[in-house]
Amino acid sequence: MPPLIFITGASSGIGQALAKRFYDAGYSLALAARRTAEIHTWAQAENLDPQRFRVYSADVSDIESIVAAGQQCIQAQGLPDVVVANAGISIGMDTGVRTDLDVMQRTFATNNLGLAATFHPFVQAMEQRGSGRLVGIGSVAGIRGLPGHGAYCASKAAVIAYCESLRGELRASGVQVVTICPGYIDTPLTRQNRYSMPFLMRPEVFADRAFDAVQRGDRYRVIPWQMGWVAKMLRALPDAWFDRVLAGRPRKRRADEA
Repeated sequence: MPPLIFITGASSGIGQALAKRFYDAGYSLALAARRTAEIHTWAQAENLDPQRFRVYSADVSDIESIVAAGQQCIQAQGLPDVVVANAGISIGMDTGVRTDLDVMQRTFATNNLGLAATFHPFVQAMEQRGSGRLVGIGSVAGIRGLPGHGAYCASKAAVIAYCESLRGELRASGVQVVTICPGYIDTPLTRQNRYSMPFLMRPEVFADRAFDAVQRGDRYRVIPWQMGWVAKMLRALPDAWFDRVLAGRPRKRRADEA
């Protein structure tokens, strides 16, 4: 039997690119998303073998929805070798605007609770088997907070910390936890940005490097590596200098600006 990978947010962007990369490496696919029709259209365009993929309708912000999708995957295809919690949203916010608190709530429901709920159906079974890889997609935005990005930066910082905690919990079980922090990847999410995006990378190139990181079982990986150095330098800057560097930088579009 070919190895199996379960991926959330597989209808576009990074999730779609990862699905194609793992498929080309011989994996069968379990693809979860809200927009399942887009996955089927993409799979047909890529001439994927219908025997090697299944699509599950799920909203990761709804815990019961994504847990049910994971359970359906196990029943229909077996226990995955790799689970990628990729689904996420990025919306600007202003704490002084009441409706933006709802945006923050939705961001955390998707990016954080959704990630944990994605892993949940598989953790105990992987522990019993003694193998598996749980992959959390963070972001370099989680390394230091950016003005106007409070919800997204905080959620991705939480992804990094959560995956680190989970890695320690599973250390002796044979189950590996891999944290991947993309920089700027050319996806529908980033195309809405109103600021420069250094080292912008095509999704296919990102998927190649992420595939290598997952196969090696890397604990933590920033892609591209240049953004890792940029993030480290920003992290090391004194607060006053950091604030000055970002002064006047365009902010992420808020929900009512989209």
